[in-house]
Amino acid sequence: MKWFPLTTLALSLSFPLAASADWAKTEADAKGQTVFFNAWGGSEATNAYIGWVAQQVKSRYGVELRHVKVTDTAEVVKRVQTEVAAGRRTDGSIDLMWINGENFRNLKQGGLLFGPWAEALPNWGAVDLNKPVRSDFSVPTDGYEAPWGTAQLTFIADKAKTPVPPRSAADLLAFAKANAGRVSYPKPTDFHGTTFVKQALIELAPDRKVLQVPVTPASFNTSTAPLWAYLDQLHPQLWRGGKAFPASAAEMHRMLADGELKLSLTFNPNEAANLIATRQLPATAYSFGFTGGTIGNVHFVGIPVNAKAAAGAQVVANFLLSPEAQARKADITVWGDGSVLDVNKLPSATQAAMRKTAPGALAEAVPTLAEPHASWVEALETEWLKRYGSR
Repeated sequence: MKWFPLTTLALSLSFPLAASADWAKTEADAKGQTVFFNAWGGSEATNAYIGWVAQQVKSRYGVELRHVKVTDTAEVVKRVQTEVAAGRRTDGSIDLMWINGENFRNLKQGGLLFGPWAEALPNWGAVDLNKPVRSDFSVPTDGYEAPWGTAQLTFIADKAKTPVPPRSAADLLAFAKANAGRVSYPKPTDFHGTTFVKQALIELAPDRKVLQVPVTPASFNTSTAPLWAYLDQLHPQLWRGGKAFPASAAEMHRMLADGELKLSLTFNPNEAANLIATRQLPATAYSFGFTGGTIGNVHFVGIPVNAKAAAGAQVVANFLLSPEAQARKADITVWGDGSVLDVNKLPSATQAAMRKTAPGALAEAVPTLAEPHASWVEALETEWLKRYGSR
């Protein structure tokens, strides 16, 4: 597998910026600012990438980027809420945050986001508007957050042990029955665990369209009844009889490598390739999706309304959208996170680099299913914990 060295792409990665006096002022204001970027810190590849971004924005724009590693973005949202409620409206501790879904909805509804600003970024012109970059879990973004990556629920198995994978929720139930104790999913409220529950909900709900609007008690009861019936059948067949669950997808990857589980899952279609490259999974590992599709979404960065370094945060967000940064992020040897740019708008060398694949990555076309409205997340997690969390 040949890769375009990123250093050789430097000349081909330039993209004409939408120059404006306003943006020039933003860059001038950003110089010398320190941006505290609150972002998930659970991946070495992700952390290393953000470290590279910090080096670039420091040398190019004079912006100091500090990665504040978090495990639960909801806690970051609570911190913004607390600071603003206490009157801290201009010198907040968070300047930029990695958000989507219910966390974005809660901040937007509370008037806790700076903006709108995202579509004024010079690099917005390269964004692929066919992707859901203006809607976040069915909530309009309205320019209050900028996209920076794509994701899709992907399953991982070992060809040597599981040559034929399950291709639907019904198949998974049959597979679990045939492989008792060798299947599981992370415990909600872990992001991957909640995503698995949402995936089953979408497949089993009587009317998927209902999931795209805010949840009500009536719609929740009707839509989730088949889900709970399904999980009641599935859980006794799971690892430890469904009385305990892996803490995270990373733990599932280790259990897959050890042979304790026959399946793992991820929200990065390239993660299995990364795990193979780092010898955390065998070379026979592969990625697959369900025939009817799996949940996919876009992840974003937002700026709290009380950010101290709003200008610096915009400069960082704009760099994250640059072809150079997006190409590096998409490189399987760096992170393998999908781009939000329209690849056809980019230089040919950049297009080729972004379209490279590696053994173990998702190689098949899997339809993307829309996320339920953000309001469904808390309702699902609360009911799941009520039913299964104390077992």
